Amino acid sequence: MFQQGIAIQMTADLPEITSKIEGPLVKQFSVFLPNKVGAMLDVVKLLSTQSTHAVALRVSESTDSARIIASDPARVEKLFREKNVPYGVCEVVVVEIREVATQLVKLLAALVMAEVNVHFAYPLLIRPRGFAAIALHVDDTECASSVLMGEGFKMLSQDDISR
Repeated sequence: MFQQGIAIQMTADLPEITSKIEGPLVKQFSVFLPNKVGAMLDVVKLLSTQSTHAVALRVSESTDSARIIASDPARVEKLFREKNVPYGVCEVVVVEIREVATQLVKLLAALVMAEVNVHFAYPLLIRPRGFAAIALHVDDTECASSVLMGEGFKMLSQDDISR
């Protein structure tokens, strides 16, 4: 900043970010299926041939794909490649919900306050650690994890949901 031809240095004491809180992320597979009876069964049977199981599943009638969280994502990815199963992979946040009636509202309200958009969500088929859990695909996994952990939610890792 210049004042009457003299340079004045302006400094500001800004808080330093020393670490960021990141939660564990879980791999989700989007499997592209033909629109025919038994297509989902074929995929689930394929997984079971390798002692791998779907621990979460989301099927939508508006698309020709299913979203699957598996007990062993590395094995699933290898299997899909070997069998030429068309798929995509993304990461989701999996959150334990101890009391669904009250905590679901708290969870979603926290994400709204942080301006984190939820693209889709679905429950797990299993109850890791004995509690309900929900998979969330959000636009900012780092922010969502940080906010939810700050609100006291337990973020689940792949190890938590694998058998």
